[in-house]
Amino acid sequence: MDLRRVQNEDKLQLCRKYYIGGFALLPFLWCINSIWFFNEAFRKPHYEEQRQIKTYVIRSMIGTVIWIAIIIAWVTIFQMNRSSWGATADYMSFIIPKGEV
Repeated sequence: MDLRRVQNEDKLQLCRKYYIGGFALLPFLWCINSIWFFNEAFRKPHYEEQRQIKTYVIRSMIGTVIWIAIIIAWVTIFQMNRSSWGATADYMSFIIPKGEV
């Protein structure tokens, strides 16, 4: 979709939908929202709906950063502790441990 052809009110509605969609455990929507509407929020000449779009874009950026931090922390903790967590952790892992030959 070309945002230049969309009316400002429709841009705001779409931005809001992506922001709310991120709370449905779809954090990639926040990332898409941040990238797609960044120019609308910060680089375009001022228009009435821009302030609300800017708010959604900033919140989407924050949500994206938080989710990335959570995922990195989980992967790190899991990889460091998977052998001590027992067989269940090994079945959940995609890394195949090397056996001694």
